[in-house]
Amino acid sequence: MRILLVEDDAHLSDAVCGYLRAKSFVVDVADGLASARAALAGAHYAAVLLDLHLGDGDGLSLMPALRALSDRPLIIVLTARDQVSDRIRGLDAGADDYLVKPYDPGELLARLRAIERRRGGGDTPVLRLGALEIDLSRDTVRKDGAPVLLTAKEWALLRVMATRPDRIHTRETLQDALYGFDSETDSNTLEVFISRLRRKLGREYIQTLRGLGYRLSHAPEEAE
Repeated sequence: MRILLVEDDAHLSDAVCGYLRAKSFVVDVADGLASARAALAGAHYAAVLLDLHLGDGDGLSLMPALRALSDRPLIIVLTARDQVSDRIRGLDAGADDYLVKPYDPGELLARLRAIERRRGGGDTPVLRLGALEIDLSRDTVRKDGAPVLLTAKEWALLRVMATRPDRIHTRETLQDALYGFDSETDSNTLEVFISRLRRKLGREYIQTLRGLGYRLSHAPEEAE
């Protein structure tokens, strides 16, 4: 899951980024409205964490651009403004949630996951596909009851597909889940991680749709 953090407090952004990256999220940082707009023009984000008080304007002025995106990201407003009227204003503008500073990173993580599940149409963080059990709240996978050990990038890739298991995920979306702006990749990198997941989970669970992308599936994989 690739996240854009719009925050002009360098100390806070470093702390939030470090925490979320340790949880297998890819995080890009924008320190103002101008850099946020540039980031949104160059990448797809599953979520935007938006501070309201920025050096070059009010964070809510970014809302129209976020709502206009074809695949609108989750939006969580992060701000020191704790008045009920401010919260209502943020939610009415289109935010999915609102978190008042100072906040615990664990609460931010829980809210991200809760919104992610709602967007995916699920009421439970546990996805069951045949012998697989994928727990999105605990970042764990079990097959036939035994734990499956995944690397951070393997989990980041699986998480995107498991959140919306009925959806076809494009190469671009999956690559965005794996890498930030400064990552170096080649054309075969995504296939390497897909191959590793198939070895660990079973080939039948990741379906290839030629020219479209990949998705999780109960059915045997189509011929590539």
